Amino acid sequence: MENRQLRYFVAVAETLHFGRAAERLHLAQPSLSHQILALEHELGVSLLRRTKRRVELTAAGERLLDEAYKILEQTDRAVALARQAGRGEIGSLRVGFLSSVAYGNLPRLLRAFQERSPGIHLELRELTTPDLQRALETGEVDVGFFRLDASSALLEATPGLSWQRMQRDPYVIALPEDHPLAARPAIALGALAQERFVLFPRRLNPGLHDLITRHCREAGFEPRITQEATLMQTLIALVAAGLGVTFAPTSMQVLRLEGVCYRPLEAPGIEAFEMAAWRRDDDSPALQAFREMLRELAT
Repeated sequence: MENRQLRYFVAVAETLHFGRAAERLHLAQPSLSHQILALEHELGVSLLRRTKRRVELTAAGERLLDEAYKILEQTDRAVALARQAGRGEIGSLRVGFLSSVAYGNLPRLLRAFQERSPGIHLELRELTTPDLQRALETGEVDVGFFRLDASSALLEATPGLSWQRMQRDPYVIALPEDHPLAARPAIALGALAQERFVLFPRRLNPGLHDLITRHCREAGFEPRITQEATLMQTLIALVAAGLGVTFAPTSMQVLRLEGVCYRPLEAPGIEAFEMAAWRRDDDSPALQAFREMLRELAT
C-alpha cells in the first residue's frame, strides 16, 4: 500500500464521488477507480459501496479513513522536517570555544544565529586550545572559536580544518589600579622588565605564549612568570590580588574587577585574532547555515 493510494482513497471518501475526487486530484476518473480497486484487492476488503446514485464507505473504509489521516499527517510532517533539516533550519550545532572568546564576538554571533535559525539547538562546550583542536578533528564539536596569533603553527598543523578570521584583538596590560604604571595612558613593553607576570601555561596555547615571550625579549627582557592559571578570568583575579600583571585581549576589558585597570601597549604591540574553524569535509546543513552567517557578518 502506497501513500499515493491512501491520498486517492481519502479524496473519494471525503467527496463520496469519483468524478469530484478525480478533479481534486487532477486525475482521470478511470485511473482513480483502478487505483481504489487495486487498494481494495491488496487489503482483501471492500472500502466503498458503489451504486448508480451514490458511493458510501463500508465499515472497513471508515476505519481505514481514520488511520489514513494519521498516516498522511505523519508522512507530511516527516517530509517537512527532512526538508527543514536539509535547508539547515532545524537540527543541532555543537560549538566549542575558549573561555576568553566568550568576552568577544561570540555572544553576538550566537544570538544572531539563534534569531536566524531558531530551530537549530546549540550545544556549547568551553575548552582549552589543545582540547578544542582535538574535539574538532574527532568530530566532537562542529565549529570552534580560538584566539591565535596570525602566524600560529596550528593553522598549518591542521590541514583537515578550514579557518576564518573573525576579529583582530590587540593585547593590553592588566595591572593593579595602584601600580605606578597605571598613571600612564599607554605602556611601553620595556617598562615591564621588572614586573612579575601571571600567565597561562604554554601548553594551552603555545603560539600566543611564544608570541608574548618573543615581544618581551625584543624589548630587552625575559618575562618573570611567577603564577600560572588556565582561565583568563583567573589571571585577572590574580592581578586584582596584587600577584602580578598580565597580558589580556582587549575584549577582556569588559571584565571589570575591583582593583584592576587596563592600559594599551605602545607600538609595536602584541595582537591576536579570534578565529573560527570547522572540518573541511563536514557538509552538515546546520554548519553550512552557520558558516553563511559568519561570512555575511564578516562582510
